[in-house]
Amino acid sequence: MIVVLGIGPGNENYRLQGTTKYLSKADIVIGSKRQLMTIPAVPASKKMALPRLAALKTYFEEHPEQNNVLLASGDPLLYGIGTWITANIHNQKIKIIPGISSIQYMFHQLELSMNDCYLTSSHGRTPDFDFLLQHSKVGMVTDQQLGPFEIGQEIKKRGLHRKIYVGERLSYPDEKITQYDETTIEQRRYEMNVVIITNA
Repeated sequence: MIVVLGIGPGNENYRLQGTTKYLSKADIVIGSKRQLMTIPAVPASKKMALPRLAALKTYFEEHPEQNNVLLASGDPLLYGIGTWITANIHNQKIKIIPGISSIQYMFHQLELSMNDCYLTSSHGRTPDFDFLLQHSKVGMVTDQQLGPFEIGQEIKKRGLHRKIYVGERLSYPDEKITQYDETTIEQRRYEMNVVIITNA
C-alpha cells in the first residue's frame, strides 16, 4: 500500500491531525531531505531519500507488500506528486491524505478570499499568460526558471497593472511576504516561493 501524505507548507504546526498514525505504521517513509527533516520521530532506518520518478515507480512496483509512505509538500493533489502516483502506480492500493497547500496558506496570511481564484503552477511549464491574466485572482507555485520577476515582465509586456504578492519560505520562522507590482518586482533569487496576482 502507498500512502501519499500531505505535510502542509512546511512547519509541522500546519500539518493536519491524524497524519502521525500513517507514519507510525510505515515500513518506509520516502521524501526529500527537507521533508524527512520535518519528521524526526521516524527512525533513520525507515527513511528513504526521494529518487527520480522512474526509480520511484520501479521501487513501488517491486515492494507492493510494504506500507510505503510518500511525503508530499502542501496538498498532494494540487500540482503535487499525488497526481503522478495515481497515473503511474496500478498494482496496489493508494491512499492520499490531504494537506494545507502553500497557496492556501498564503491566501490566509494575506486575509484574502480564495473564492473565484485560478490556481496554477510554472514548475516545468510555461503558463498561458493571456488566459491567466484574464482572472482577477491567480495563485501560482513557481520555480527558478519562471518566477516572480518573469511573471512581472509578462504582465508589463501586456500593458497591464497588477498587484503581485510573493511569499517565500512560508510557515517557517524566516517567512517573508512582499507586495510588488509589475514595475517594482525585483530581479533576484526567490526562496521556495508562491505568487498571488490580483487586480490592482
